[in-house]
Amino acid sequence: MDGSLDFEFEDPLLSSPVVTKKRKKVIGLDDLLSDYYKEKSKLVERESIQEKAQKAYNSDDDVNTKEASLSEVIDQCQNQMREISGEEDMSTWGMHVFGNQKVPPPLAFPGLGSCAILQSFMNNELNSLFELDSDKGDLFLEGLLANGWLSKLAFICGCVEKSMAMWTFNLMLYSPKEELRTSACEFWCAILSSKDEPVLIDWLPSYFELKGALEIYGFQSKSSFNRDSLHAGSNCGGPPQNIRSWVRFAAACSHVRNKFSVLSTSEAEELVEVIIFLFLDHQLHGLAVLLYECMQSLISYFTEKEWKNSCNKIAKSLACRVPKDLNCLRAVECISGYDTRSKQLRSSVAYQILLVCFDNKMLD
Repeated sequence: MDGSLDFEFEDPLLSSPVVTKKRKKVIGLDDLLSDYYKEKSKLVERESIQEKAQKAYNSDDDVNTKEASLSEVIDQCQNQMREISGEEDMSTWGMHVFGNQKVPPPLAFPGLGSCAILQSFMNNELNSLFELDSDKGDLFLEGLLANGWLSKLAFICGCVEKSMAMWTFNLMLYSPKEELRTSACEFWCAILSSKDEPVLIDWLPSYFELKGALEIYGFQSKSSFNRDSLHAGSNCGGPPQNIRSWVRFAAACSHVRNKFSVLSTSEAEELVEVIIFLFLDHQLHGLAVLLYECMQSLISYFTEKEWKNSCNKIAKSLACRVPKDLNCLRAVECISGYDTRSKQLRSSVAYQILLVCFDNKMLD
């Protein structure tokens, strides 16, 4: 019984463990330096992050400042453009060059019944079948004109009498019937352009008749051009239905300078201006090709000696008459030929318009 019991060994109070003393770790100089540099690197990294954040903030401020400055400059430019144009909104190009139309002259011509062509038919023995008389003569001649026979008979006779010439000219410019005005225009173009079969014309229309037709159409003269009455959208009359024939005849006249004296140099200059103003009417946009061909014909009308002076006159006159808005650009743009004279005219018109604009700005 002297031996120890088993539970005695398991009692923690009886079996106290041996306490071992831990040795304190000795901190050397290397450890201190290592800790110092670690803390230093953390501090540098923290300062770098703060500096980047500050730069990003300042960069946003710079961007906002630049955007504000750019916006201010744009606003100033827009205000200056509005002051130059004199309008709050930029307008589009387009003018109504025709006002209210006047009453056209009568188409009936008293002396038409005595013309040689009609008399030859009336005196023919076959007239007993047709019973043609002077009262129905105009209807008979209208049929010949519409079918193209009148020009052929004129070539056979070698002459266009005054009554016949004036009658067909009035039909071309004033007839409300498209067939008659088109046929009359073709008649005159054929007579004027004839080379192999020269025809004697007893009466030849001049620029006075062409200008008179424009006045009846309601075309605005030099003295009546103004921004209010010509700007698109104003309450003005539309273009006449005979303007196509008028343009074709003007082009035909410019081709016959060596044969017939229809236009003078100054009159041809005015016609060039008229054609350019017709380009500015939106309602005549469908005639752009015809107007272009007419302008090319008129530009070719001048001799080399005349052209330089005439080109400057046309440019100066247009610069004073065209409204100072987008119609200026349109007036320059419509002179679209690639030949030397077209380029010279386009350059001169643009230059003179700029001079007028600068002069007006200086006066303001």
